[in-house]
Amino acid sequence: MTTALITGSTAGIGAAFARRLAADGHDLVLVARDTARLREQATELHDRHGIEAEVLTADLAQDKGIEAVADRLGDRRNPVDLLVNNAGFGNKGRYLEVPMADELRMLKVHCEAVLRLTSAAAEAMRERGRGGIVNVASTAAFLPRGTYGASKAWVVQFTQGAAQDLAGAGVRLMALCPGFVRTEFHERAGMGTDNIPNWMWLDADKVAAAALADLARGRTVSVPDPRYKALLGVAKLVPRGVLGGISSRTGRKYGPR
Repeated sequence: MTTALITGSTAGIGAAFARRLAADGHDLVLVARDTARLREQATELHDRHGIEAEVLTADLAQDKGIEAVADRLGDRRNPVDLLVNNAGFGNKGRYLEVPMADELRMLKVHCEAVLRLTSAAAEAMRERGRGGIVNVASTAAFLPRGTYGASKAWVVQFTQGAAQDLAGAGVRLMALCPGFVRTEFHERAGMGTDNIPNWMWLDADKVAAAALADLARGRTVSVPDPRYKALLGVAKLVPRGVLGGISSRTGRKYGPR
């Protein structure tokens, strides 16, 4: 039986990964900021699937939180076989409308924490000659849309580069790039979503299942839906300057408000 560590495990895509991995018989290390919610989730998954679920309370916007999770990933006596770097959030507002402290906090969680946790996990996994890492990014990584998209673009580029450097070491790395997923993400950011067409929404459980299948196939980037694969395929054909204008106008019309 293997162990998976999931950050941001109590909601959305993270919770979907936890449900799927528990159902498949994996023990879990559940990471989030809300201890009570973590314990409730751990009890439910243990009772339903008979797996062991460890709770680790950590705020990945703080060095102390990142260090606590990195230490757990580096524990050779209780190894983690799969890391899902899922913790993240959005800020409401365009560039210069969002306070600088909030922008820096986003970069801390989306970039620094992902770098440090991936490194801690990959080092231990390389020693054992096996392991997997999923870094949750977004289709926003491929569009010029502010700090969120930029941070997720970093996740994609970093993950692909690390995967190349670790090729042959038995460690698989993959960036997961979903589109709009029905989770608490937008509500927590205070964003309205009534203007987003229904066809653009994805189901979190299906996203997690598709991601694990793509990881098993050895892919380094996963776009878990044909609709978004088609949209990104078209976007690659559009000049960057034109794409930026289209992205901005489309974001104002259909994006969260």
